Amino acid sequence: MVFDKKHLLLLLDRPREPVFMGKGRVVFDVPDNYLTDRYRPIGPEIQNRFGENAEERIPVRSIALPDLRIPMSLGRQEQFSLFIPRHRKIAARLIDIFMGMRNVEDLQSCAVFARDRINPYLFNYALSVALLHRKDTHDLDLPTIIEVFPDKYVDSKVFSQIREEATVVPEGMRMPIVIPKDYTASDLDEEHRLWYFREDIGVNLHHWHWHLVYPFDASNRAIVDKDRRGELFYYMHQQLVARYNFERFSNRLQRVKRLNNLREPISEGYFPKLDSLVASRAWPGRVDSSVLKDLNREADQIKQDVADLERWIDRIYEAIHQGFVVDESGNRIPLDEQKGIDHLGNIIESSILSPNRQLYGDMHNMGHVFISYAHDPDHRHLESFGVMGDVATAMRDPVFYRWHSYIDDIFQEHKNKLPPYTRSQLTFDGISITDITVQPEDGQQNTFQTFWQQSDVDLSRGMDFVPRGNVFARFTHLQHSPFVTTIMIENDSDAQRMAFVRVFLAPKNDERGTPMVFRDQRLFMIELDKFLVALRPGSNRIRRRSRESTVTIPFERTFRNLDQNRPEPDTPQEAEFNFCGCGWPAHMLIPKGLPEGLPADLFIMVSNYEEDRVVQDLVGTCNDAASYCGVRDRLYPDRKAMGYPFDRAARSGVDSLVNFLTPNMAVQSITVVHNDRTVNRTG
Repeated sequence: MVFDKKHLLLLLDRPREPVFMGKGRVVFDVPDNYLTDRYRPIGPEIQNRFGENAEERIPVRSIALPDLRIPMSLGRQEQFSLFIPRHRKIAARLIDIFMGMRNVEDLQSCAVFARDRINPYLFNYALSVALLHRKDTHDLDLPTIIEVFPDKYVDSKVFSQIREEATVVPEGMRMPIVIPKDYTASDLDEEHRLWYFREDIGVNLHHWHWHLVYPFDASNRAIVDKDRRGELFYYMHQQLVARYNFERFSNRLQRVKRLNNLREPISEGYFPKLDSLVASRAWPGRVDSSVLKDLNREADQIKQDVADLERWIDRIYEAIHQGFVVDESGNRIPLDEQKGIDHLGNIIESSILSPNRQLYGDMHNMGHVFISYAHDPDHRHLESFGVMGDVATAMRDPVFYRWHSYIDDIFQEHKNKLPPYTRSQLTFDGISITDITVQPEDGQQNTFQTFWQQSDVDLSRGMDFVPRGNVFARFTHLQHSPFVTTIMIENDSDAQRMAFVRVFLAPKNDERGTPMVFRDQRLFMIELDKFLVALRPGSNRIRRRSRESTVTIPFERTFRNLDQNRPEPDTPQEAEFNFCGCGWPAHMLIPKGLPEGLPADLFIMVSNYEEDRVVQDLVGTCNDAASYCGVRDRLYPDRKAMGYPFDRAARSGVDSLVNFLTPNMAVQSITVVHNDRTVNRTG
């Protein structure tokens, strides 16, 4: 029988069920010595019972197994967090074990043995990272985490309804279970106006997948050491904060208040209304005005003071103002224009790439840990961490944006020390933009139209111990009408010119309705698109559809069934289908806006591709959502700083966006209009 490596993906399904239970019509033939103590005495009966209706039996070889004591030290029913140093080390060890298996058959044998003995969250993370990074499995397409662990995204009340539907109603006749659209708080909490952003499934999947592609610990340095990784951490999170502030303006709220005083009570509480199906516990909430306290949690091997966090922040600020960081040998590494932001990102989100973890600490990650344990800092109530402790759920909490707003402030401290771009650095000689128009599919010209949409997601892969077959949940999310942007560009030269078109959107006015000054507006600029064009001499009319954005991945890719419409194996079409899954969800490309319209500035710049280009082959790689995610196993496809031209303070005399413009830039006034209607995606 030919070994099929796609069977490895079945090990991610129904994570709490024993591995010998059927995965659809497929069952693993598990050696008796691989069964856990509970099932080994009745091995033959089990294998016969669960294999009798199988259409395919997958043989599992018995091999000499590596030492799994470290990965098994995390309890099967504990929560798992990449932010907790002990958990990170355990995960790094398991990743190393999976990466070290000599071939995919041995990897399957090791993973089958490990699956019923290791914490399901830990197992899923480590195997996913290994599959993404092994040369013999990196073309496999991982299921999204909502398929495997829907409990991280779905109101806990829904699961009893799903189990009833799956148990009583035959497959093919089952109805989707509707997830309430704002179930975590009432209108008394003004932060709850942003439920649709913070609790959006696609937004949270993006954050989870980004950290899957960019882990911060593994003994194999190549898994972590990816091109411009630290800068990507800065830029992706800077864009999250900018988008969140845009949404706050869309709900008549002030911009997010930075969490820059770690001793001050956190005014916002948050109660997630989620249950962990692995830990069999509700995710803890955080009451209003919680205070961060020193941590002493023996079970997690964490003993850390708030003062440690403050000390690390002071040292990072000192390095920025000195213009260099110090490595473990005492050598100075300059925080220059080219690599400074990358070094800083690797220090703030401490990874094995940090030049000096001892000196600069673990600021970003431990900040998440302190906040996530605010309700039980010394473990006296035996409570686990809150949603801020998990990359798959952290964006649900309002304090996530306060913490990252402060972190972005630290990055901006460095950016503000760099020389502003000169007019000549920004200009593209002979190229000018003469007109911009936006035409939505339904609506007036130069408007973005948003509304609510209901869509279905299949949760069957994550529903343990229920009858097989599809079970759907129906959730409500923001959506925008498709639109086409038309740009008129003049090329005054006699030759064809290759150019990058950079597209950004920002609110026109601040929370008081006053026109934004450039100093503030540049930090509110959200990237909508960046694409390559060939400009022939004379006038060029460029039409760009919203679904072509290089920031987003389409809805079908965020929530798709991996087996549906799959191209023929080993074809270029399958390589394209096997996309890494990292990207901003397309349905959240445009902020909500206001019923009467939110005024915004659409900024477009045409830059010289010969200065921006990175020479590399991108055929067959996942490069269509590169702005926030980079390109898998390749260099970032743009030599300019991420966020260019808004990543630095403006040149002297520029106090508004209009003053900033050069001929190769243009601004179109746009109105973002929200229509409070709900449409069904399936109908």
